[in-house]
Amino acid sequence: MDTSRLAKLAQKADLEAVLTRLEAMTAEEMADLLGASSAAPKKKPYQPPTPDTDFYNLFDRALTEPQQHARQTIRRFMLDGVAPVINDYWERGEMPFEVVPGLRDALREAFGPDPAKTYCTDPFLTGLVSMEIPRVDPSVGTFLGVTWGLAMYSIWMFGSDEQKEKWMGPLESFDAIGSWALTEPEHGSDAALGLATTAERRGDTWVLNGAKKWSGNATFADVTVIWARDLEDGQVKGFLVEKGTPGFEVSKLEGKIAKRSVQNVDIVLEDVEVAESDRLPGVRSFRDVAGQLAIARAGVAWEACGMAMGLYEMTLDYCTRRVQFGKPIAGFQLVQEGLVRMLGNVVAIQGMMLGLAGCYDEPKRLHERASLAKVFCVDKMRETASIGRGLLGGNGILLEHGVARLFADAEAVYSYEGSREMNVLITGRAVTGLSAFV
Repeated sequence: MDTSRLAKLAQKADLEAVLTRLEAMTAEEMADLLGASSAAPKKKPYQPPTPDTDFYNLFDRALTEPQQHARQTIRRFMLDGVAPVINDYWERGEMPFEVVPGLRDALREAFGPDPAKTYCTDPFLTGLVSMEIPRVDPSVGTFLGVTWGLAMYSIWMFGSDEQKEKWMGPLESFDAIGSWALTEPEHGSDAALGLATTAERRGDTWVLNGAKKWSGNATFADVTVIWARDLEDGQVKGFLVEKGTPGFEVSKLEGKIAKRSVQNVDIVLEDVEVAESDRLPGVRSFRDVAGQLAIARAGVAWEACGMAMGLYEMTLDYCTRRVQFGKPIAGFQLVQEGLVRMLGNVVAIQGMMLGLAGCYDEPKRLHERASLAKVFCVDKMRETASIGRGLLGGNGILLEHGVARLFADAEAVYSYEGSREMNVLITGRAVTGLSAFV
């Protein structure tokens, strides 16, 4: 080192003290010093980021504080109360009744002092809840959607004061469970014209005959809304059939590959007698049922939104923790391409649903708009499920990572509340003025 550099170094440090300390160092201390000076800087350990499913802050900007609180309440319950147990119930094909009390409490906190009324009159808040539940598990979402969204809502929309007095409170508290039966073994998409279950009036009693299929919750439901065609005028009417009514036989559907915790059924009605007081007086024709189906169809689009969010979160979490070739697979280009496609689908679905939420005050056009949302959101959710399942490789078929369960459940959501094709035709008729159903 030349004298000028030594002089500059002397201005910054006490060279005499440094040399004295070096002379006093042992060989071991000197080796440690030389090793530390030559070592490369240590990299900070990788910390996976928290998944951000509101990538464009759509919900942060659109929601009020009570709406945000409702989302967070349901989200917290699903993560703490449902996520740890649902895989076992799903695999066994059983309903997780142990989570129902917690669900009730979370819903009461989310919807306020009169949950049933708020659920039936605030479709946006109901949609947000219908999004947050299937973000963790769609089967619990269906349990609620059938009991509240179909059975309780039918009574709210079409029931007499006496029927509301009898059923609304117990259904809201889950002291009673509801089911809803429209689809038949031979009639699904053509239920409006082809409904084969019949209702014949005999004085103050109606006699129901026919069969139903798929109705969720019906194996344990206390009351099932049965839709049947009146033999006298040919119009569809609704009836409240209680558990244990003679001639009302329910059996569980076996062999399902999706939403296995949901108890879907076959129903046989053989000379089932129902009092006139158990007929829903607000129903005059299938047109009334169609109005309810529009709300339900929008709910399925919200469900698809939540599932897409959950699929993205579960996949991102896995990819940031799964190490291959010495680093998390999230650091590989093809994996990032898949994650970005998933996120793009999530954001697109969210935008669609917030757009639909602004249309709830236009009931005349809700039917076609809900159909478009159902087609688009379920398509994108299903694609998101496929990408996520692929990114997990072989682990993508194991329940332990969550993606496999939502991947399978996506097939059910793809088909119900109107098949994709039927919803395409409903929207197509709206935009062309031409019906292409038959």
